[in-house]
Amino acid sequence: MLLPAAARAAEPLLVLSYHDVRDDVARKGDGDAYAVSTQNFAAHLDWLSGHGYHPVSLAQVIAANNGGAALPSKPVLITFDDGLRSLYTRAFPLLRAYNYPALAAVVTHWVELPAGETVDYGPRPFTGDDFVTWAQLREMQDSGLIEVASHSDDLHHGIVSNPQGNSTPAAVTRRYDPASARYESEAEYLARVRADLERSKQRLQRELGRAPRAVVWPYAAYSSVTNDIAEQLGMSVSFDLEGRSTPMPSDLHGLARLLVMNNPNVGDLAYQLRHDDERTGVRALQVDLDSVYDADPAQTERNLDALIERVKQIAPSHVFLQAFADPDGNGSADALYFPNHALPMRADLFNRVAWQLKSRAGVVVYAWLPVLGYELPDPARRAALAIPGARADEVYRLDYTKPEVRRLVAGIYADLAAGSYLEGLLFHDDAYLRDTELKGSAAVESQARTQELIDFTLELKRAAERWRPKLKTVRNLYARPVLEPQSEAWFAQRLDTFNRAYDYTALMAMPWMEGSRQPERWLDRLVAAARAHDPQLTQTLFELQTVDWRSRRPIPAERLKAQVRRLLAQGVRHLGWYPDDFVADLPSTADAREALSARSFPYLEK
Repeated sequence: MLLPAAARAAEPLLVLSYHDVRDDVARKGDGDAYAVSTQNFAAHLDWLSGHGYHPVSLAQVIAANNGGAALPSKPVLITFDDGLRSLYTRAFPLLRAYNYPALAAVVTHWVELPAGETVDYGPRPFTGDDFVTWAQLREMQDSGLIEVASHSDDLHHGIVSNPQGNSTPAAVTRRYDPASARYESEAEYLARVRADLERSKQRLQRELGRAPRAVVWPYAAYSSVTNDIAEQLGMSVSFDLEGRSTPMPSDLHGLARLLVMNNPNVGDLAYQLRHDDERTGVRALQVDLDSVYDADPAQTERNLDALIERVKQIAPSHVFLQAFADPDGNGSADALYFPNHALPMRADLFNRVAWQLKSRAGVVVYAWLPVLGYELPDPARRAALAIPGARADEVYRLDYTKPEVRRLVAGIYADLAAGSYLEGLLFHDDAYLRDTELKGSAAVESQARTQELIDFTLELKRAAERWRPKLKTVRNLYARPVLEPQSEAWFAQRLDTFNRAYDYTALMAMPWMEGSRQPERWLDRLVAAARAHDPQLTQTLFELQTVDWRSRRPIPAERLKAQVRRLLAQGVRHLGWYPDDFVADLPSTADAREALSARSFPYLEK
């Protein structure tokens, strides 16, 4: 018996993102990384057809998701961003020849670009002649193959995002005005985005007779708040560039897309579609923003340049970047490095450094923040919200069971995400319990408290995701709960429960911190113990220490590299270390590159 369409198991929807299609694209090293040669684009369409893919339209996707006819096997949606003229002159004839539908996202201001105005489009300034016309869009729409989406009216550019003058995507940035030394308010920002989308919708409705059903956010930069605006304007589908396919049925906001870059031939495309991203190892540097900050702004800039150059040379995959100030080194936040409503701001620095790491060094940045360790400026309020009965050195750990604490910390995470670039969160190692905090059966209560703390961190993630969707999460974990299972009850930390809750667990593989006299054998024991919870070590990141804090001496580079090799030989996939001393160049850049470069990791190569 045939099941109703809505009840059938649907396959993931693959979405391909193209931009320009030209005859003269160089095989390698073309000035425009987003251009694909006409020959390769035709070969892509032929390969998809020959390998069982079924191109689908946006209308089919919406209908299937609403319980209508199921999508065919191996469905693929082809999209084009920006509305370049080659969409009409090169791509459309091939799509028509293959009878393949596609979605075209146009920047309506660019379609009506005034004479004399240009767009800085990478290899050269583009004029109105480089973009499709309304007549061409009408012809493509009338063919039944092309649906037109909004790519905004005029948000496809950067705006000033901090006092240092960095430019970040206009759709997700609170504009900073140097003249008044203030940021846009939330209301001003949302009104600006809404007005732009309304103009785009009106222009598309006027010229094409149809309002757009989808928005493709410029630079794939969006938030749940901007998607809400789009939804209210009738655009119920949106896209990003995280991953390559989305399970169906699904929330149609934030559909994953594979960005087609560097003119891939069919072999390159096939590799990208078959490559298992889960086998790609994380290589992470955990960086103290306290080491970048200096009271002298000029020195801060020099420190930042040193950090960026070092990260570029080492080429890790990730940087876990401190977002809080801890000048006294007690592990709790005295202040923060971003505008917020709860603590002093030491400097408006996190967004600048994070964006420079992304744009100049090409790494993924996770923000590293405490869960409970915040030194509120009002002593009375701080004392009232602290964990009851905490030791003197723990007075700044807040009591997560109190609603005011939960609202306060969630607000801090929301403030961070509202004004900063980040792709993930590293939850600090301060979210643990002491045996003095357990009142009943230690084992039973610890399990409950473990889950309560996990639930609290996931609340913090959701607060941040209002502004930065699809954040990845990492949680620090002490080694003792892994090596000594009885200590799980003391800490309320478990590797298996952490791995179920978070994308990765950063296991503190720090033998000197734990007082081991045989560090390498200690690491061997830790790997074996971690396998009991994570047999393939797919989610456990082993974070080494680069300094023996007891003697205050750096770990010799040769020993660190030997430990990395030792861990890799035992099947460890994800590695990092802390601290990475970019000021003193310790470990040296050459040694760090040899140990932790993602470029040398075999799964990143074909």
